[in-house]
Amino acid sequence: MKILGISGTITGSKTSIVIKKVIEEIKKLNPEAETEILDLKQFNVQFCDGRPPVEYTGDTKKVIDLISSADSYVIGTPIFQGSFSGALKNLIDLVPPVEFKNKVMGFVATGGNHQHYLVIENQLKPIASYLNAYVTPSFVFAHNEHFSATNEIEDAELLKKIGELSHQIVYMQDKLVYSK
Repeated sequence: MKILGISGTITGSKTSIVIKKVIEEIKKLNPEAETEILDLKQFNVQFCDGRPPVEYTGDTKKVIDLISSADSYVIGTPIFQGSFSGALKNLIDLVPPVEFKNKVMGFVATGGNHQHYLVIENQLKPIASYLNAYVTPSFVFAHNEHFSATNEIEDAELLKKIGELSHQIVYMQDKLVYSK
């Protein structure tokens, strides 16, 4: 089982912090799980221009291959202007939809407004449905107030939600593996 955490932004740090914490919890629940984090800040990903994915090179090819090889995803994004990041949208556009089919997706969002959690329900979950992915029932939304001045997660309720999401990803992926 390969679970890929995706920090779908090229700015800020809170999304990556939460993704890393979810991946840590997944490893505690299933030490045998292969986990990796794709932090878009670490890659120079080209803009999707409609060419076939096999024609991309460099970092763009690396991220397409990394996503394609995963069995499950923890996908994170900050919320900008009431929507998920353009960097994440570009990433999704680069990967053939068939690569997401029948794979588990869990979502993480970070935002400065408490209503921003709705982006997961109204935008990200419908995309996962279009891609024929299995979506975890819960998700994680982290607000600026959940972090300390040094950007450490300090909110007990947020840590509980991270634990729930991690458990659901491991459980769903485990059930899918045994049903094949």
